[in-house]
Amino acid sequence: MMGREEFSVWQFFADPEQEAECVRRYVSAAEAVKAACHYTTSVGARTGFVDRVIITDGGDCTVFEWKKGLGVVWPELLEPTTTGDPQ
Repeated sequence: MMGREEFSVWQFFADPEQEAECVRRYVSAAEAVKAACHYTTSVGARTGFVDRVIITDGGDCTVFEWKKGLGVVWPELLEPTTTGDPQ
């Protein structure tokens, strides 16, 4: 819903045969971040069983992404760039 704060947290597994799991649905931003922190530091993530965790907003846009071995990643177009001295 527009204007309503709701987020979902998904974990993806290294085994391509296993479907992604929605571990939180329609929660506050604080709850989503707390869950994402848990799932990115869980035993499953540390041992390689979980290889990706995302948070999506109410419009189903990804607003956070963590990948095993890379940590938090940014979409290519949103990555900070260095262009020299600010003008």
